[in-house]
Amino acid sequence: MESAFLELLGWHNLLLLLGGTVLGIVVGAIPGLTTTMLIALTLPLTFHMEPVAAITLLIGEYVGGISGGLITAILLRMPGTPASIVTTFDGYPMAQSGRAERAIALGIMASVVGGLISWAFLAGMSPSLARFALQFGPWEYFTLVLMALVMLAVLAQGSLVKGLLGAVLGMAFALPGIDSSIGQTRLTFGYDQLISGFGLLPVLIGAFAISQILRDAMEPDPSSTMKVPQGRLPIYSSDLSTHGPNMVRSSLIGTWIGLLPGIGGNIGALVSYTTAKQFSREPEKFGTGHEPGVVSGEAANNAAIGGALIPLITMGIPGSVTEAILIGALTIHNLQPGPLLFQNAPEIAYGIIAAYLVANLFMLIVMWGAVKWIAQIVRIPRAGLLGVILLFCVVGSYAVNNSFTDAWVMIAFGVIGLGLEAAKVPLGPFVIGFVLSPIAEEQMRASLMLSDGDVTGILERPWALLFLTLSILTVLWPFVAARMAARRKAGPA
Repeated sequence: MESAFLELLGWHNLLLLLGGTVLGIVVGAIPGLTTTMLIALTLPLTFHMEPVAAITLLIGEYVGGISGGLITAILLRMPGTPASIVTTFDGYPMAQSGRAERAIALGIMASVVGGLISWAFLAGMSPSLARFALQFGPWEYFTLVLMALVMLAVLAQGSLVKGLLGAVLGMAFALPGIDSSIGQTRLTFGYDQLISGFGLLPVLIGAFAISQILRDAMEPDPSSTMKVPQGRLPIYSSDLSTHGPNMVRSSLIGTWIGLLPGIGGNIGALVSYTTAKQFSREPEKFGTGHEPGVVSGEAANNAAIGGALIPLITMGIPGSVTEAILIGALTIHNLQPGPLLFQNAPEIAYGIIAAYLVANLFMLIVMWGAVKWIAQIVRIPRAGLLGVILLFCVVGSYAVNNSFTDAWVMIAFGVIGLGLEAAKVPLGPFVIGFVLSPIAEEQMRASLMLSDGDVTGILERPWALLFLTLSILTVLWPFVAARMAARRKAGPA
């Protein structure tokens, strides 16, 4: 851990981390420009970087992007990121009553506390979990990936069927190319361009950046209505005692929910907000500009980042779409996230942990000192921003293999992403299905080869059996819960 901090403290890495954090805050503060889109867009810039420098930049963008979303959530009632939706419940009423500076100050304080608490779990749990995961074999990894896909599909916004459909579609698009087991092409339909399959980067940029550009181009620009904060950001020593229990509780909830694949910071913020309301002596004030509402949401959505990074670096399982892109970044640099990361590339594993801590400190400094100027940036006309972003999208996709095919793939998946969202099929299961499908296929085939094609070998592996059982229960639970609710409703009648 000490060596990771020493490497991070090099001026080059610190500068990248600071730049990534600032860029993340700015993009997070602009409605419609998500953190996921930013990370996908800057991924091509990391091709020729050292692995530590690349991950440092992306971690800074991740932390800054989630935190920056609170600015427009409070001032415009338009969350810069989905994780800041809950912040609008009380942050916007506070701004309307002339307490915008106070709401932003509380949001920044809660964000930092949430990040630091989740970092403690990230630093404390990750090495132990990685050592434990070294006991896993192919069956365990296959069922673990299966469980992650199922949980993501079931818990994603929308219906169970549409979540599973998104995951299956993502897995289907991962099939064309060369079969790694037998070395022959499959599902290329005679097109030589598909021999290498669909590239990860064009798919990610298309599904998130291009679809977002198309969607934003059809909506009005709200930035001109913003009233930026003018005074200082008030915070008091009594706030720690007043809001401390709420911040700690919400941070723990956010960390725990971040550990679960497919749920994300927005659900963590909502659960912590509901919990804070239940514990409050004044629950009727929530939603009217109540300070604990802002604190609970921002503490949880930032803590969810640290929680989601734990399964990423210990088992190679992304907790959300953003972590899936981080897996892509590691893969680009020939690094496999999972338990062996701590053995084969400890500077990367511990570098992620160190970068997450320092990024939270940078976020505090930048947000506290420059929030007034950052808020002004969203007054830039959206048309200009979208044009620049589109240019970066095309250049980034082309630069992967110096091929215009990748640019067309990017555009195609942008249209696909827009169509999926129009059909209420969540993009999260689609993209993570695309990312995890090759891993699942590789582990399943390895398992079958080791057991001579005997599928019942899974019954002899306790952890694999547990993961498989949890997957089945996750699929069945919505139906069981609906039936139980129907019986309770019919009971009194």
